Amino acid sequence: MLEKINLSKKMSKKECKVLMEQLEPQLSLLQRKLKDYKVPVVILFEGFGSSGKGTMINELIQPMDPRGFKVYTIQKPSEEEKMRPYLWRFWTKLPENGRIHLFDRSWYTKIVEERAEKRKNREKTENAYNDVLNFEQELARDGMLIIKFFLHISKKEQKKRFQALEDNKATSWRVTEEDKKHNKAYDDWQEAFEEMIQKTDTSFGRWTIVEATDREYAKIKIISTVVDIFADRLAKEEAKEAKQAKEKTMPVPEIAEEAGKISFGSSVLDAVDLSKSLTKSVYKKELADLQKRMALLHSELYRRRIPVVIGFEGWDAGGKGGAIHRLTKTMDPRGYEVIPTAAPNDIEKAHHYLWRFWNHMPKAGHVAIFDRTWYGRVMVERIEGFCTEDEWRRAYNEINRMEAQLADAGAIVLKFWLHIDKAEQKKRFEERMENPNKQWKITDEDWRNREKWDEYTKAVDEMILRTSTTYAPWIVVEGNDKLYARIKVLRTVVEAIEKRLK
Repeated sequence: MLEKINLSKKMSKKECKVLMEQLEPQLSLLQRKLKDYKVPVVILFEGFGSSGKGTMINELIQPMDPRGFKVYTIQKPSEEEKMRPYLWRFWTKLPENGRIHLFDRSWYTKIVEERAEKRKNREKTENAYNDVLNFEQELARDGMLIIKFFLHISKKEQKKRFQALEDNKATSWRVTEEDKKHNKAYDDWQEAFEEMIQKTDTSFGRWTIVEATDREYAKIKIISTVVDIFADRLAKEEAKEAKQAKEKTMPVPEIAEEAGKISFGSSVLDAVDLSKSLTKSVYKKELADLQKRMALLHSELYRRRIPVVIGFEGWDAGGKGGAIHRLTKTMDPRGYEVIPTAAPNDIEKAHHYLWRFWNHMPKAGHVAIFDRTWYGRVMVERIEGFCTEDEWRRAYNEINRMEAQLADAGAIVLKFWLHIDKAEQKKRFEERMENPNKQWKITDEDWRNREKWDEYTKAVDEMILRTSTTYAPWIVVEGNDKLYARIKVLRTVVEAIEKRLK
């Protein structure tokens, strides 16, 4: 496919200048308007070595407001990045709503390199591309505009550019032995790039192939493409805004109540035996034994570079804090982090909902413990109307894919639901209100949430059924007895780590 593209296309400097005088003000205006509509934009550049990616990025940003964009150059992963799931370093670089992030090379670079150099087989490449496609689709569904450019030059042109750089003392350092090897293996790289384009050219992330032999032609093609895509997205945003304004003025039709509707209730939480308990003597003995084992296992996790992700969800006053405290009691504080998750702040709201959690995923050998998690999307956000039905329904698959990526990167992933009944919760609420040292733990919102107990029960039940997997299981903890709950959590974590180490 790439070998059939006409790379001799040219444009005179005079014609380029005339077109730029038209395109620059359009691009500047569209950037401001998309910012007003809070549209996040990712523009990525891939292509052969010395095809001009850096130069074209510089040309593209010249008409833009520099306060509204950021450029990332993707080099080989650092030691820190190697110790994280592959997509971690890209999740953490995503723009907030209304900003533009440009990538000189991207999440495709490593996949293409491994294919061109025959370091990855077809099955692993297929899985990597599936992860990338899911990543882009999630971002696009959340409102991100993704623009992808591939800069194409011939083998002869690439060699010529390398030689020109080498002949200049000021730029000779830029040409490496690796670059020369790439030129000799040009056909292998072209095949790998073709595979990339064919497998990842989608409606939500189309590739634009740029004939990059002539700088003026390439510049105009890139900028005019961005202008067209920006204008198309702006038109859609304006149409959506007009439609929403019209709907607000329309009367809401009355909906008749459904007759004969049967509710079967929960199929997971109803089966939990909340009578389970431990005596204090048994609790103390088991706690000491498990915490001793946990201390040794934590050191072994670090030595073997195994990351662990533990998520805690549960009813208000369900005992999450107490369980986390006992779990971490004997762990080295340099090797774990407890991340309390509250309502998202303005910066977090301006990103994809998973962005803030990706920022806290542990590197190899470390443990991340989330006190409330990404499952807020399918619980509180669902029930309180903080996201649309489409958003929380698709979140199940998005979450499963994220957890699969963590597991594929070697992480142990465990999720606990601390379950208590409504009477036990009321009892704990009242105890907190009566204890001056614990009054800070109880809020009016906690009492309001009790009124939606049945709605939350239904949401939790669906959450567990849809997202408990072999690689990231849900563990429902019988929590009416705090002693029993704490031991079950500790034992589950210890046994999961011991199983991995074996």
